[in-house]
Amino acid sequence: MTTLTIDLPDNIAKEAKDAGLLTPETLAQLLKDAVRRQAGRRLLEAAKRIQAAGIPPMSEEEIVAEVKAVRAERRARQANADNASRS
Repeated sequence: MTTLTIDLPDNIAKEAKDAGLLTPETLAQLLKDAVRRQAGRRLLEAAKRIQAAGIPPMSEEEIVAEVKAVRAERRARQANADNASRS
């Protein structure tokens, strides 16, 4: 668990508290939503850059193959890390 300390103008802090927004659960949900929105914006920005670069879209089969390759690489890296920690 992480503890955060933030400085807010008094009027905003009061409004947020009155609205029930300063509870740990509500703040966690607000941050989770903000992170998700930010990831969505980054995805849309990347899609625009890909389209502008004229990169052809991948087929579903190509996407599946790429995902499998990344997962295999991740598993291999983890196995190497596990083996190194046992040595």
